[in-house]
Amino acid sequence: MLRKLLYAVVPILVAGGMFWLVTEAERLDAAPLADLQPGDPKRGERIFQIGGCASCHARRGAEGVAELELAGGLALETTFGIFVAPNISPDPEHGIGAWDEADFLNAVMRGVSPEGEHYYPAFPYTSYARMEPQDVADLFAYLKTLPPVAEDAAGHTLSFPYTLRRGLGLWKRLYLREEPVITFPAGAPEEVLRGRYLAEGAGHCGECHTPRSFIGGLKDDRWLAGAPALEREGTVPNITPSQDGLGSWSPADIVYYFETGFTPDFDSVGGAMAAVQKNLTKLPAEDREAIAAYLKAVPEVGKSK
Repeated sequence: MLRKLLYAVVPILVAGGMFWLVTEAERLDAAPLADLQPGDPKRGERIFQIGGCASCHARRGAEGVAELELAGGLALETTFGIFVAPNISPDPEHGIGAWDEADFLNAVMRGVSPEGEHYYPAFPYTSYARMEPQDVADLFAYLKTLPPVAEDAAGHTLSFPYTLRRGLGLWKRLYLREEPVITFPAGAPEEVLRGRYLAEGAGHCGECHTPRSFIGGLKDDRWLAGAPALEREGTVPNITPSQDGLGSWSPADIVYYFETGFTPDFDSVGGAMAAVQKNLTKLPAEDREAIAAYLKAVPEVGKSK
């Protein structure tokens, strides 16, 4: 009887132990972080605008200096549940004021909390994983200069099994990597490579413009080909250089859209892209030009059949 019980229990324990090991939250290697220069808030402000941090973490409808009060609260209603952007102000109790630089880099680039828990990928760390650690350190330095906000954002509203964060360790093994999505041949223009870094990393363009698998991972074979809106209503357009996307747009057209919000047909920006376009106007011209060059250089992807 005991032998039969062991035959039944031991495989379960072994499988459970293996699951626990492969789903453990993995942090960045400590050695490269030790070589970082002190964070530069001025450079960090540029990363803040590229990443559109205020679009999710400022209070809804905030304008002017109020956009820098990062109290959180934006609710993303998805097929997995409702995810709410947290307070990332430098308040030590309600925000990230008690974090050190390593805590912040691991959160942004690995989706791991200071307590060692997985963050949900509504926080686009799979894109931020492609950033340079120094840029993330600069962003942290800038965030520390912003006003602390002593209030908590609401929690997520999720149902089982999405309440089990541990399983995200497996999800990350499928979808979190540092390598660029699009590989260009040797000798590709530096402007295109810079645009790739901005668009695939801090700018996280693929998070909205790329369709997802049934478990929420991005389908790289249809990179930037358009997708259903994360909030379940409407669609996000194809922005590859195909005829279904930006094929008829010149790089100057794309830059003009970033600067003004108007398409070549004099239609105007709308929906969630309005906030993105607003952030893009705050970037140096060379950043907008680099993103435009990248969008014209990515592979064309037409409508799925």
